[in-house]
Amino acid sequence: MWARAAAALATLLVAAVAGVVAAYPSVAATTCPGCYGLTELEPGVYAEKSLSGEQRQRIHRTVAAARDRIEGFYGTPVSSPRLLVCVTDACYARIGGKKERGIAILNRSVMLSPRGLDTVIASHEMSHVELHARLAGGVEVPQWFDEGLAVVVSDDPRYLRPEAAGDRCTTPPTGPLPVTLEQWLAAAGKDATTYAKSACQVHRWLRSHDDRQGLLTLIERLNAGGSFASEVSTAPIPPTE
Repeated sequence: MWARAAAALATLLVAAVAGVVAAYPSVAATTCPGCYGLTELEPGVYAEKSLSGEQRQRIHRTVAAARDRIEGFYGTPVSSPRLLVCVTDACYARIGGKKERGIAILNRSVMLSPRGLDTVIASHEMSHVELHARLAGGVEVPQWFDEGLAVVVSDDPRYLRPEAAGDRCTTPPTGPLPVTLEQWLAAAGKDATTYAKSACQVHRWLRSHDDRQGLLTLIERLNAGGSFASEVSTAPIPPTE
């Protein structure tokens, strides 16, 4: 009887694992990159096998530059996300990627598509991981703040004016910004300026709160039980001189 029960349990476990792999290949791939044909290029960085020397060097340069950008903003990182880098669309589809350039998985890993192999996209996704690594369990921030901060950290020229401009906003928000992930996906899918609006709100808030130190203070207060709504204005912030 016990043997039959153990066999049944083993079967259920195998079925459950198979179900996760089928339903969430990106989670499975970040857990076992080698199972999806990826090999470790450097500690924590996995890519396709048989890459050219030039492709390997590009990955090394991109990852190093993205890490520098994260450290330049946050200070010494507390996160060390596993990076899965694809230089072909077939590889990215195999590990569960869609049409996005890159994506953070479970706030622990990052996947980069062939279109996301650059410093901006890599540091954007790594910013998501770093922010959530600094937040205590159960502490959340609105999606617009998370995404807007990632734009600022990555210094994305698509949504920000050059740093020399002072106020870097290209599209100031005129109303409420998306709070939940579902709201964000719906808004960003309809309005191409959603990223720019969120980045503007975050950029102006940072400028008026001692930039990086303001963010670190916010994180401390949220981890101590503070309310995001009481710390960060959701009303459009006017530009500062």
